[in-house]
Formats: sequence, structure tokens, C-alpha cells
Amino acid sequence: MANTIKRIAVFTSGGDAPGMNAAIRAVVRTCSYHNLHVYGIYHGYDGMIDGEIVRLESRDVGNIIHRGGTILKTARSERFRTVEGRQSAYESLMAYEIDALIAIGGDGTFTGAKIFQKEHKIPCIGIPGTIDNDLFGTDYTIGFDTAVNTAIEAVDKIRDTADSHNRLFFVEVMGRKAGFIALNTGIGSGAGGILIPESKSDVDQLMFHLRKMAKRKKLFNLVIVAEGNENGTAHEISKIVKQNSDEYEPKVTVIGHLQRGGSPTALDRLIASQMGYYAVLALIEGKSGIMIGIQNHQPSYIKLDDAIKRVKKPEADLIEMANVLSI
Repeated sequence: MANTIKRIAVFTSGGDAPGMNAAIRAVVRTCSYHNLHVYGIYHGYDGMIDGEIVRLESRDVGNIIHRGGTILKTARSERFRTVEGRQSAYESLMAYEIDALIAIGGDGTFTGAKIFQKEHKIPCIGIPGTIDNDLFGTDYTIGFDTAVNTAIEAVDKIRDTADSHNRLFFVEVMGRKAGFIALNTGIGSGAGGILIPESKSDVDQLMFHLRKMAKRKKLFNLVIVAEGNENGTAHEISKIVKQNSDEYEPKVTVIGHLQRGGSPTALDRLIASQMGYYAVLALIEGKSGIMIGIQNHQPSYIKLDDAIKRVKKPEADLIEMANVLSI
């Protein structure tokens, strides 16, 4: 396999994440360095089915490393879930004589790549591009650091209002069923409480904590809520606190998709560049069916199946530290 890879296609799929453009740039320039033809597929798997495929040169990825989003656009594809859709995608790739794929996205993207590789024997390498940081086998996913920094910047501004008016604010952040963004945002912003799916803290415990603070005349506070936490949304938790407390008049802010946009941080640019570079090298070396991760600042190679199915959880020590520091 190592001697047969001549044409590589790269695409982004699922939700966008800051740093995807840096990964695309690294793939294109590493391919160019090794005299490989590289193609970009627009609009993810839908674009693969429809043949939205273009040749990319080094100059095509100039001046994009700092841009959020993805120059190749992205989409979720219902058609690719079907055998017929994947067959059409294969035929589109064969029209350009493409013999390997680099997929940038999350677990849904990798699931599609794994099935496609099995059916059509095309080597696939995954690059973890999702702000949720929920893929096993990598310390960071592309976009996570930017999402956390965006959330912290927003919370810092909310803190000014909370302090001025002695108010309790519930701030909801993204992350689906993973609490990495909420936990890191909570610690980084000095929040008084953090509710994440991986921790069993309930509203009763939160109320106990808030009452203790109220006795100390601390009526201003911030609670970070992960959107997938089992206690409900920030609005729902706020209503419970209001019904059971005379001390607080809680307010709610949902940061939402602000976290998915914006210029990527230095860390996201760095890891995206590393992942794009090592993805091409992996194909040259004959590897396939793996995700490129970064562990302890070094590249790691994880089976796509493990990246998808194995559960990644925040470190227990980090959760305990967050609880101690919120006192």
C-alpha cells in the first residue's frame, strides 16, 4: 500500500470546528512536498456522492490557517448512510483515480469512513475535528481549545454584570453528552459550580452549595452547565433554583454556536497542523483505518473503531479540583 498511494482526497464533515482549515492546509502542503496529488471534496460525504471534487495546490491553502470554519464546507449526509449512496461516492472518487481519503470530523464522520473503507477497500485516515473533545485516543480534538477560550471570554464579561448586580448566572455551554468544555470553562473562569454529564452532582447539591454562599453574603455567582448534563438545561435548573431560594434571582445565558466559530487559537492551529502532517505520512507508510491523535504532545495512532466506541471521560482529579476551588 505504501507504494501505491498517489492521489489523496481530504474533506470535512459534521459540525465545523476552528482549526479545520489549518488541518486542510497541512494535508495539502505535505502532499505537495511528497509529490502526491491532493484533492478537496466540498460539502462532506454529500459532495463525495455528487462529485464536488477539485484539485488543490499549495497556493490554494495560503492565508487560511487563521480562519475559522472550513474552506471545503461541511454537511451531514443521510444519503451516505445507504449502500447506494456510498457506491455513488466510490464511483465519484474513481473518476478522479483517488486512492486514499483523509476525513476531518467527529464520530459520525469516522463511522462513515470505517464502513466505506470496509466496503470499497480505500484507505482512510481520520483527523479529530470537533469542539466536544469527546474522541478516545487524543488529548485534544481540533476546535476544543478555541471553544473553551471563547466560552471563558463570554463568561468573563457576564461576571462583570453578575458582580455589579449581585446576581447568580447560569451559563450553558456546548459539548453534547461530553462535559469537557464545561469543566475547562468552569475552572478557567473561576465558576462557583459546574454541572457536567460525567459527574453525578445534582440540583440538591447545587442548592446546598448556593445556600452556604448566601450565608456568607455571596449572592453573586456563576454556574457553568453542560448542554448534555442530566439535570436539564440551564433554563430548567434556573427555574428550580428560583422556586427553592429566596436569596437568588438567577439569570441564564446560553453561549451556543459562538463556540464553534472564530479564529482558532495557537494550540488549535498547532495540533491541526500536526494531525494533517501525520495523516499524510501515515498513508505513505501504508497505515489505514486509524485516527491521528495527539497524546503527551506526540502523535498517536488509534483504530477508528476505538476512537468511536471507547468512552473518553474527564479526569477524576480535574473534577475534584474544580469542586475544591469552587468553595
